[in-house]
Amino acid sequence: MDFNVSEEQEMLQRTVRNFVDNEILPHMAEWDRQGQFDPAMMQRLASLGLMGVCIPEQYGGSGMDYNSLAIVCEELERGDTAFRTAVSVHTGLNSMTLLQWGTEQQKMAYLVPQAKGDKIGAYGLTEPGAGSDVTAIQTTATKEGDYYILNGSKSWISLCDTADHFLVIAYTDKAKLHKGMSAFIVERSRDGFASKATEGKLGIRSGNTGEIFLDQVKVPKANLLGDEGEGFKIAMSALDNGRFTVAAGAVGQIRACLEASTSYASERETFGKPIADHQLIQQMIANMKAGLEMSRLLVFRAGELKNAGKRNTEETSMAKWQACNFAARAADDAIQVHGAYGYSDAYPVERYWRNSKAPVIYEGTREIHTIMQAEYALGYRQDKPLNKMLPAWDGNPANI
Repeated sequence: MDFNVSEEQEMLQRTVRNFVDNEILPHMAEWDRQGQFDPAMMQRLASLGLMGVCIPEQYGGSGMDYNSLAIVCEELERGDTAFRTAVSVHTGLNSMTLLQWGTEQQKMAYLVPQAKGDKIGAYGLTEPGAGSDVTAIQTTATKEGDYYILNGSKSWISLCDTADHFLVIAYTDKAKLHKGMSAFIVERSRDGFASKATEGKLGIRSGNTGEIFLDQVKVPKANLLGDEGEGFKIAMSALDNGRFTVAAGAVGQIRACLEASTSYASERETFGKPIADHQLIQQMIANMKAGLEMSRLLVFRAGELKNAGKRNTEETSMAKWQACNFAARAADDAIQVHGAYGYSDAYPVERYWRNSKAPVIYEGTREIHTIMQAEYALGYRQDKPLNKMLPAWDGNPANI
């Protein structure tokens, strides 16, 4: 595997980094304090081509590879988790899943405007009583003529008030459990659809997160993604894509913690010398650096498998599990390096700490990923190629 960054990727990295430095970081502390989410920022991301960076040009995207998406997510999370989350949900969970499972008609109708950033996509799996136990969902889809009638609710939905299209998982036959789930493209404009933001979050305060409600929502049969009964497969493949972006974002948070800590440690003095000269401070900074390098390699390995069109559930799980753990530890150590100042919002590390708590929970808790990796090691779990995989990337953006 070649993990060298191409000239095109270096240009992409600089573009996103400049955007973060100039348009996010100067305002981030205030946005976080106010719990402010500005939908116009989604259009700014779209104007830079960041809403469809790994979607083929024929479907309105930039046609870059999947590790380019990882670079975007790393740089955005260096600014704040909320912005990486927006791209993760829109591109990773929704658009990449449409690319993998959608018909040509669905791709033209929904993927193209999403890749261009004209429309925003989101994902609806989690419910108040269903998180790690996916089969506990209560949302149903009942076929009536040329429509499915959806009823239920979804919780902890990123972009709940902002997205135009939602990829919703519902039961079409509950007696079959996971084999009775199906996936649907649901438009916000449908009668019976409503959303409500969640208040009082610990972190990612400037992100739009909440619930969506489906009350007798009529969805055309043409909006069934895949076949009836494939919803669980589709949901899990979507998580493979989403987890990849979460892991890449965690790399950005580790880097933010490292940059903040090295800067502060070089300026702050105790006992007549910079605290950077104290070995226990160096130990924490060294751990951040190690976590950064190891996490990025795990992400790029998963990305290369995606580029080759190969199943990557195990590798993506490992990247998500470890990168998020490293990020949480880096945020904890960054506060320790800053001492009492780290406990206030005078420095960004307290925000990093609050933001680090969500990624170790969503898209598979660290406990779920621990079990998955043990099952792989013991031979209890083996992945087979899905009947539909993400298209491999051959190095030519026009031919992805």
